[in-house]
Amino acid sequence: MLEVASFSYPFATLQQLAEDVLKHARDKGATASEVDVSEGFGQSVGVRCDEVETIEFNRDKGVGITVYVGQRKGYASTSDFSPQALRETVEAALDIARFTAEDDCAGLADAALMAKDCPDLDLYHPWALTVEDAIETARRCEQAAFDASPLVSNSEGASVSTQQAHFVSANSLGFMGGYPTSRHYISCSVIAGEQDAMQRDDWYTTRRCADELDDPALVGRTAALRAVARLGGRKVKTGEFPVLFEAPLAAGLLGSLVHAASGGALYRKSSFLVDHLGKRVMPEFINVSERPHIKRGLGSSAFDSDGVATREREVVSGGILQGYFLSAYTARKLGMQTTGNAGGSHNLIIEPGTRPDEANEPRPAGHRTARPRDQLRDRRLLARRRRLLGRERQDRLPGRGNHHCRQSQGYAARDRRRRQRCASPRFETDRLDTGRPHDRGRRVVD
Repeated sequence: MLEVASFSYPFATLQQLAEDVLKHARDKGATASEVDVSEGFGQSVGVRCDEVETIEFNRDKGVGITVYVGQRKGYASTSDFSPQALRETVEAALDIARFTAEDDCAGLADAALMAKDCPDLDLYHPWALTVEDAIETARRCEQAAFDASPLVSNSEGASVSTQQAHFVSANSLGFMGGYPTSRHYISCSVIAGEQDAMQRDDWYTTRRCADELDDPALVGRTAALRAVARLGGRKVKTGEFPVLFEAPLAAGLLGSLVHAASGGALYRKSSFLVDHLGKRVMPEFINVSERPHIKRGLGSSAFDSDGVATREREVVSGGILQGYFLSAYTARKLGMQTTGNAGGSHNLIIEPGTRPDEANEPRPAGHRTARPRDQLRDRRLLARRRRLLGRERQDRLPGRGNHHCRQSQGYAARDRRRRQRCASPRFETDRLDTGRPHDRGRRVVD
């Protein structure tokens, strides 16, 4: 049986460090304080065209301390857990606080709102994954993408990652909470088509428990089918059409809602949802709820960054906005009460609905959107390439075959060599004439 890597510091040690920091802050004159102590580690493996491209190990730890001197606030952090370093960090935060302006809204959340009995949300499931097994999993994922369609011409790689962490959050009001977490990830990105008719797409699976991950081969096939489905896109005539956002993109739209309904945007008057509580902001068939206590949920948490207990609630009901996303600070700025969302939202769920006027009618012609922000994605890929260039020799990094940017002759030559390696019997595919029509079927992902 494989041995699972363990934390360098027991959970009890993190708790003791938090208590020591709070005590020193109190002794040095802080009227209130809060601290976060955390440790995490993991590994990531990347494979491209059957070759290992990256193997990364990470192990991190840190302490962040916030102190209040009256209505003045200071923050400092360190990755050194020694007693002297912790004392110096507390004193640095106090020095910052003494030189900042007073803020009437600064301070800890109300003691009555602090989490007391934290439920076990089953968020920690370590994965005993060796580097060799991770490489084989990534290769199997990528190979399934090449096998899915002869139109898949190149790969941007498959990756496998496993991460574990634990933390303790505490403040001078007596709150202390924390727990271990895990997150595992498999992804694949491929290119379909050739020459000026190439498209890329990807797919991934991520879970708290590795046993619940999708099969790597399914991830690869899905990435390939999505890339192939993007081939042959054409412009639509000018007009008004219903737009269908596929599931991954529709979920991403929730980010815009959260940002617009967040306390920071609201008190700065930079949101279109200012003074919109109780008003219709979406169609009546849209319902959005927040469920922070889902077992093994990726966004599950018993308390927020302020230590405030989280709770289930309706954010949008029948298209009407029922609540904002507020921390203790932003709530005070708005003259409201915190919603337990310091640090973000927790498991937002769009409940299925039906448009009453179209429930029994044929769906009209419209437009299906899978990714309307390709330029942003290209910038992310360029940033990723730059990061890789900083870690590896340039001659180890192949060109991406991206027709949006011109490659240098050296880059093109390296890419041709990599393509020749990809054309080995394991990756051999039949090429279709680029001028010949091909299947442009669309696949809706639940």
